[in-house]
Amino acid sequence: MVKHIVLYTFKADVNKDEAVKLIASVLEPLVGQIPGLLHLEVRRAYNGMDYALYSEFESREALDAYAVHPLHQEAKTHFFHLLDSRVAADYDV
Repeated sequence: MVKHIVLYTFKADVNKDEAVKLIASVLEPLVGQIPGLLHLEVRRAYNGMDYALYSEFESREALDAYAVHPLHQEAKTHFFHLLDSRVAADYDV
């Protein structure tokens, strides 16, 4: 199993609470729709970053496939323009 954690900041003029709700509403339903995606949650962060994405995948290959999957790519069109920066970490369990 692979755990995938990403921390993001938004652009200055973004309503952070509304943006997190939007992102969760388009990404969390992808569980069960994209093979190998076992769990995904989006939450508001309070440690200097604006939000955190935590997800679990069956394998590294499943994570790679998720990154380019059409449903994931379509979901990103709803919010990617709101983002300023990101940092990610992936690890095997």
